[in-house]
Amino acid sequence: MERELRRVTISIVAMFLSLLVATSIIQAVQVDSLNADPRNIRAQNVQALTQRGAILVAGRPVAQSIPATDSYKYQRVYSNGPLYSAVTGFFPVDGESTGIEGAMQSTLAGTNNKFFDQINSLFTGQHPQGDSVELTLDPVAQQAAFDALGGLRGAVVVLEPKTGRILAMVSTPSFDPNTLADHDTAKVNTTYSGLLNEPVDPLVNRATGGNLNPPGSTFKLVVSSAAFGTGQYTPDSQLPNLSVLPLPGTYTGVHNDTNTPCGPGGTVSIATAEVNSCNIPFAELGMKLGGQTIKDQADLFGFNQKLNIPFPVTASSYPLYTDPAQLAESSFGQQDDRATPLQMAMVSAGIANAGTVMYPNLVDSVISPTLQPVQTFSPRVLSTATSPATAAAVTQMMLAGVSTGIASGARIPGVDVAGKTGTSQNGPGQPYSLWFTGFAPAQNPQYAIAVVVENGAGQGQNADGNGVAAPIAKKVLQALLHK
Repeated sequence: MERELRRVTISIVAMFLSLLVATSIIQAVQVDSLNADPRNIRAQNVQALTQRGAILVAGRPVAQSIPATDSYKYQRVYSNGPLYSAVTGFFPVDGESTGIEGAMQSTLAGTNNKFFDQINSLFTGQHPQGDSVELTLDPVAQQAAFDALGGLRGAVVVLEPKTGRILAMVSTPSFDPNTLADHDTAKVNTTYSGLLNEPVDPLVNRATGGNLNPPGSTFKLVVSSAAFGTGQYTPDSQLPNLSVLPLPGTYTGVHNDTNTPCGPGGTVSIATAEVNSCNIPFAELGMKLGGQTIKDQADLFGFNQKLNIPFPVTASSYPLYTDPAQLAESSFGQQDDRATPLQMAMVSAGIANAGTVMYPNLVDSVISPTLQPVQTFSPRVLSTATSPATAAAVTQMMLAGVSTGIASGARIPGVDVAGKTGTSQNGPGQPYSLWFTGFAPAQNPQYAIAVVVENGAGQGQNADGNGVAAPIAKKVLQALLHK
């Protein structure tokens, strides 16, 4: 009899221990993921009853929760919603949050492992209040980028080269997150379906994702960096100056945009080829360097890497090309090359920062409801992409590109701007993607920028990066430099 009682006792104790371990794991380890899971209806209902923390720009809320007149208690409100929607995303009462709202879900909702606050709420009936998130955005840069893009389909990203702080992130066409945070779920579903069905994809953040564009000639910055990094090439190194380059194993050839050689003479320097954005010399250079050398350089700038800023960024792509013809075309940003504006801003920022690429980041700090700092974010290095000497050499070519070359649309009187344009092809008869990337002031870089305009800016194949993207970058840089 005693043996049976002992067995029963051991079994009961074992079950209690198992239950204790399971609940401890759920409450201490899995709480954040469970609260963030969009299938967790209970968590969503609790969050709708919670005063969610604000999302701040320069100390002012661009998203906040205010008292509501319905059963949800709080309504999420976005001030100037379309201006910041690519960053804030939206918080629906029945669905999955996006942008910062989704990436900082547990922080904003007050469920980020605040164990004692949650215990207190059980006794008081008061739900924990969420922390606020201060963004890195500069309102001047954000507004200037939004205004400069206007009705075009594209994106702008501005980085602080020395820190990686994102000062502007705009994607157009935009949307109003207020319409997706409404408590009338039927109305929200109708609005959401309408946005999903729009051919211009306003819900897509083109700065960090979507159907990525070929970077075109802006990728020549990566190839130049790779070449100089080998120690075998300088800006003065000469390459054959042809009017057409037959691609190995094909019946096609590479042409410069002018369908002529890159200036007079039988050879042309790398510097002249970049300043005038000639494709043939870079196709030749790419085949000489080899696919692995270029891919290694691209990887150091951030290509082929998944980043979180804190929401996920689609990885820009530069695959390992082994076919010489594909490698040649990839060397001026075509073939399967794909890049986000954030990635191309990182390339310019790395060059501006003497070759060091900083990890891009949208969040400066987390602030408690009592205005106490909970967490601050420090700059961190992503990689050393080039030596300072290589970065300086590429900078000089970018300076010449703006002052005397094909990137003249970014010139700012009294300011040395370093930059590179791109006009990338998307297939026969398809509109071009128009690019600019660069930084200013060149001697003491404060701002690195990338601009992409899709759909040929409505002009099909009749527009180029210098005529469309470079002037947008100029307006944004002017706003920042003169604020």
